Amino acid sequence: MERSMPHNTSPAAAENSARRPARPLTLVDVVAQSVGFMGPVFSVSVLLPMLVGVTTATGNGAGGAAPLAVLLGTIGMLGIGWIVSAYARRIHTAGSLYNYVTEGLGARAGAAAGYVYYLGVLVLGAGIAVLVGGTLHDDLKTEFGFAAVPVWAWQLCLLGVLLTIVHLGVQVSVKAQLVLALISIGVLAVFFVHVIVAVGADNSLSAFSPASSAQGWSGIAFSVIYGVLLFTGFEAAANLAEETAEPRRAIPRAVLISMLAAAVFFLLGAYAQIAGFHFSVHAVAQNAGAPLVALASPEAFGTTWVARLVELVILLDMFAVYIGISVSVTRGVLTMSRDGWLPKPLGRLSARRGTPVVGTVLVGAGYLAVILISQVLPAAVAVPGLPDHVGWFAWLSAFGVFSLAAIYLAMCLGAPRGLRDHPNKPLVWASSLVGLVITGGALFGAVYRVPAPTIWAADAAVAVIVVALPAAFLAARRSGSASRTGTAPSPALAEAAEA
Repeated sequence: MERSMPHNTSPAAAENSARRPARPLTLVDVVAQSVGFMGPVFSVSVLLPMLVGVTTATGNGAGGAAPLAVLLGTIGMLGIGWIVSAYARRIHTAGSLYNYVTEGLGARAGAAAGYVYYLGVLVLGAGIAVLVGGTLHDDLKTEFGFAAVPVWAWQLCLLGVLLTIVHLGVQVSVKAQLVLALISIGVLAVFFVHVIVAVGADNSLSAFSPASSAQGWSGIAFSVIYGVLLFTGFEAAANLAEETAEPRRAIPRAVLISMLAAAVFFLLGAYAQIAGFHFSVHAVAQNAGAPLVALASPEAFGTTWVARLVELVILLDMFAVYIGISVSVTRGVLTMSRDGWLPKPLGRLSARRGTPVVGTVLVGAGYLAVILISQVLPAAVAVPGLPDHVGWFAWLSAFGVFSLAAIYLAMCLGAPRGLRDHPNKPLVWASSLVGLVITGGALFGAVYRVPAPTIWAADAAVAVIVVALPAAFLAARRSGSASRTGTAPSPALAEAAEA
């Protein structure tokens, strides 16, 4: 029989329940957190050229079979998603993957995973902080000739809005993500269907055939890496377990629902874009900077205002990702501080709002530092032909994604031990094996023949991983945290209703 943590009977469980928000999060809310972190619209608009292979450092890619690469990546990520959902049925703390790695590989390894994971997520958020302001500036300049407000001012303004939303509480943040995601996904889903209908008789299932890839299966296998990256952050719902009604039921469902919904959208978006460019890799390459905007232009399948609407929904989804990432960091820092792996002050809650006040300050300070560095050294990690803020985002996101993929791999490696009493052991082993293959391939693709400055991101992530484990040993010796497994119930966050 599957082990279940005694959340309903222990004194800690009673405290956990008593301190849960007066209006705890629902299934829809936690789905919004995962979808917000993944950013389906943002991801599908940015990663298609990489899937095709026209903007990768090595030139490898699936070509016209990009939708097939997405399909294969989806299958692999479902294995990882199943492991997360299995853990989420028994562990209801805000630590998410940190707790899951702890179950499988032990407390010190779990703490090291937490350091790597939440630093990676923080750096991903910093990349969005740089990109979202730069994108808003460029869109206004291109479409309306307005450039009076500099990039850094937009970045700081949007950072202020973000910190306000995060501080106000999770009820506000998930509602904001839900609205932004529904608008952006709804608009683009309709547009994708419009493109497919307009293509008419030229539609073809060749996009799902290996023959459509000039490099065959090798190119498709390489592009599966980017198919995996589409789903980065799917596990974010688990960070809100303590603030969710019936987390044992809601969190596993949220993880799988968000993955499946995103998978349908990714497949629809990948196919619609390939079909919209008439299955031509050359046409995708010509519009690699903004393929969706090109398809929405008057010369293709839209109008000037449709193109502007597409730019707007991409920007909205980008901000939803910004919120989702930031909420995850604050909850992760809170849990690791509570468990003794980070300084106790980092776990401080706002007396009025009940939100992780020091964690929010940490997020704001980290983002602000990166924004300032990107302004002082704009070309430090430049990508030829792209704006400086895009180069910074590419580098920071490469670091973040490498870090997250490494923790997915660690979780899959420990799953047979952490889920050793699961009633379906063959499924545990199968999911673990699939996850190891997929994440191992993603890590390999992040370093194989990748030139500078992008390779520096992977080097930096490896350095963090190397330092994280001894740091966890030192933290355990200092605070006696080594005996903790990360599975004990923890006090829930107080919300505004308790003020």
